[in-house]
Amino acid sequence: QLQLVESGGGLVQPGGSLRLSCAASGFTLDYYAIGWFRQAPGKEREGVSCISSNDGSTYYTDSVKGRFTISRDNAKNTVYLQMNSLKPEDTAVYYCAATQEDYGLVVDQYDYDYWGQGTQVTVSS
Repeated sequence: QLQLVESGGGLVQPGGSLRLSCAASGFTLDYYAIGWFRQAPGKEREGVSCISSNDGSTYYTDSVKGRFTISRDNAKNTVYLQMNSLKPEDTAVYYCAATQEDYGLVVDQYDYDYWGQGTQVTVSS
């Protein structure tokens, strides 16, 4: 069974850091593009970042550029989202998603086939 499991969420003060992990089971991530998305209360789900399967190309939405870093460790079958300088507006449930893609970035959430259950990130003093 193909499964993605996020972890690493929690409560952090403004300016703090968290590292989210997205672990895959039932398949290997080598040929999958991975995306991180988030959904805040009362808002639509939005794309945060994504990484290609082959050359490590990355994309970040403007609001997180310079603060978040996406990376992948195919040996561990895991993708990470390092989040620094967190702001209250980063509060949301964060989801990772995967879609089979030999190369290139996949930015549109509707192009993703597999989703994790989400992890809550709360930024508050």
